Amino acid sequence: MDKSRRTLLKIGTGFALSSAVTTWAGATPAAIKVPADSGLAGDALRLVTYQHAAAEAPRLGVVTAQGMVIDLGATARELGMTLAFDPASMVSLIAAGPDAVAQARRCAASGRAHASLDGVRLLAPIPVPARNVYAVGWNYLEHFGESLTAKQAALPKHPVFFTKGTHTINGPFDPIPFNPSVSVKIDWEGELAVIIGKRGHNIAEADAMQYVFGYAVINDTTARDMQVDHGGQWFKGKSLDGHGPIGPWIIPASDIDYTNLQLTTRVNGVVKQQINTSQMYFKVPRIIEELSLGLTLEPGDIIATGTPSGIGAARNPPEFLKPGDVMETEIDRIGMIRNVIRQVTT
Repeated sequence: MDKSRRTLLKIGTGFALSSAVTTWAGATPAAIKVPADSGLAGDALRLVTYQHAAAEAPRLGVVTAQGMVIDLGATARELGMTLAFDPASMVSLIAAGPDAVAQARRCAASGRAHASLDGVRLLAPIPVPARNVYAVGWNYLEHFGESLTAKQAALPKHPVFFTKGTHTINGPFDPIPFNPSVSVKIDWEGELAVIIGKRGHNIAEADAMQYVFGYAVINDTTARDMQVDHGGQWFKGKSLDGHGPIGPWIIPASDIDYTNLQLTTRVNGVVKQQINTSQMYFKVPRIIEELSLGLTLEPGDIIATGTPSGIGAARNPPEFLKPGDVMETEIDRIGMIRNVIRQVTT
């Protein structure tokens, strides 16, 4: 999407990014890019978890194309509607299935907006997942090529899976911690996130899309030094606190075709990664089939589907994130997450 086809809406940076220090010259307040292109015409359901104030319990809402937030719980009460889900839990909504989505659409259609985006803080859509984030390695051919070693010359016959700890999950506009005593080689990995909608195991590829609730943007932020130091396994380097920003919302699978979306990662306004999801090596149905083999997937499970080429570690010379950098991860027709790298001491 070019700028003429997007609506830019400011989010309250004094709340979400108050302790972050932005140093690059082009820095602006955090922005949400609400899709408004002809493919969606502003009609996609944008499901968010948000707060009005830091001490407030999270609540669920729908973001309109005009940048207003419709509180699902409050709207249901106003309409006399008994919700099929807990209006404070995205996983509850997901598990309730199509009936819950239909109720959310009814609330959205009511036009009963309760806040504007600049008056709330968007949290990760699923702030604390019940289980680790599942992730796929090497799912775009160019990224496989830039990461090859002599022992990995053949293309994979099966997806490579790993996980990220639950505490990696971070808000779409919240700072990413950078502790130089822990790692100084923090890298970016923009990805499409798949949100599982119902329980299943040994799922056939032909049936797999029935288990997809929706999609979000995620960045599989990675400590490359730890990824190497710990025996070559990936869990530790992928699992630092706050190193999995996701959002800005979940769009139901029925509202979007995941197979033709432009994915872009920028650092300080410079494009570092760009690809179309049509170039995924293992498509979502194959990923779900392989992952669910002997392993039960649950509503609210998150699958990061792999990053394209352009990671910092593969550049010459290598590039890594540093305090003050602004990392943006955007997927066409879904939205953008924007995270400042913030130095911490603990």
